[in-house]
Amino acid sequence: MQGVGSRPKVHVSTDGSGVVGHAGARLLADLADATGLTTAYSTALRPLRPRGTGHDPGRTFTDLAVMLADGGEAIADLAVLRDQGEVFGPVASTPTAWRLLADTDGAVLASLRAAPHPFVVSCSPNLLRRGAR
Repeated sequence: MQGVGSRPKVHVSTDGSGVVGHAGARLLADLADATGLTTAYSTALRPLRPRGTGHDPGRTFTDLAVMLADGGEAIADLAVLRDQGEVFGPVASTPTAWRLLADTDGAVLASLRAAPHPFVVSCSPNLLRRGAR
């Protein structure tokens, strides 16, 4: 299984070299990783990859969410992240993402809903109320 947190290290400079698109999307992926959301999803989705091979399902779900937040409209749009390996690291293929979504049934959704969401748990009630406006 390809591990969570295998995104490449990003170096920021002001000299204009190594400019990439979708850097903001990378920050969203990093937020999911840093808050433990990707790991929580990996744990919840572990039964979908019992042999431990292939792409980590939690990472694939995170990449799908990042793709949607970045304006993607179809699973094939995951290629936008995959084509920038120097920014996002290894990203699952479109068929792999399809298989993951096809395997996501009611029991898997219940497992995802029950997964601890560290960011939400650690937020103050005031922050959550402000976000609800």
